[in-house]
Amino acid sequence: MSATQLDQLKQFTTVVADTGDFESMKAYKPQDATTNPSLILQAAAKPEYKHLVDQAITEHKGSSLTGQALIDSVLDRILIIFGLEILKIVPGRVSTEVDARLSFDTEGTVAKAHQLIAAYEKEGISRDRVLIKIASTWEGIKAAEQLEKEGIHCNLTLLFSFAQAVACAEAGVQLISPFVGRILDWYKASTGENYEGDADPGVISVKQIYTYYKKFGYKTEVMGASFRNTGEILSLAGCDLLTISPGLLGQLQDSTEAVERRLSPEDSAGADIEKVSFDEKSFRLAFNEDAMATEKTAQGIRGFAADIVKLEKLVAELL
Repeated sequence: MSATQLDQLKQFTTVVADTGDFESMKAYKPQDATTNPSLILQAAAKPEYKHLVDQAITEHKGSSLTGQALIDSVLDRILIIFGLEILKIVPGRVSTEVDARLSFDTEGTVAKAHQLIAAYEKEGISRDRVLIKIASTWEGIKAAEQLEKEGIHCNLTLLFSFAQAVACAEAGVQLISPFVGRILDWYKASTGENYEGDADPGVISVKQIYTYYKKFGYKTEVMGASFRNTGEILSLAGCDLLTISPGLLGQLQDSTEAVERRLSPEDSAGADIEKVSFDEKSFRLAFNEDAMATEKTAQGIRGFAADIVKLEKLVAELL
């Protein structure tokens, strides 16, 4: 029997499950798993996960906290409980997201990351199994730079531009999540054209970042994210990691067509590219010049923030 595309892909790319759904993780056996407020919100609304939300509420019975402080504490606990369940299934790491409303607050992001790591360590989970997920704003990148120096590893998410990727690498960030599908969405909406395979603007963006990192020896891992179809995934076979939704994992599992490696450190070594660097001013200018990245980052932060608010309402009702 021929190997599935998913099994072939796993030979040269670490496959990560992009879901809060434990059954999907068990089915597709990814190395790592990522979550975000939107995925947790979807999972929390399902009957099979209600007990985890209830657990967080029950643990806060008799708490001296009140009002927003109580809601915040319960929410953090829900994130940790989901993370702990995920770590029972995956052998690698879980990404747990900092509140998106802290995306422009370096100190607030660092403080929240400290809280989350302390909560995991209290449960006996070592910090090397947790990635703190932070939006790729200048403030978020600076927070991650500080956290990495403390041995707290970060996953910089909502990444759409080369400038964001370079700043993350220079900050010594553990991992970045360039959003392939959302880049494609923007270009389709703005040009009215369809893009497939190697012509996909999201695929082109990740290839550029991967090549740059490998050429100049950066240790930051590249994890393509937010895919719209398996063509995007297969065009990035060989990328350090790819985080894939259950639907697309299922399609890869159901196909036995050959998968060839498309990205490798060896091919990147010979790339004819210049090294660049950004300070805050040049970063903000380069980022601002990229209409797609500016719009999609802002839209992503607003979306995650809105889902945090929905989670808060859900918790407030249960309390």
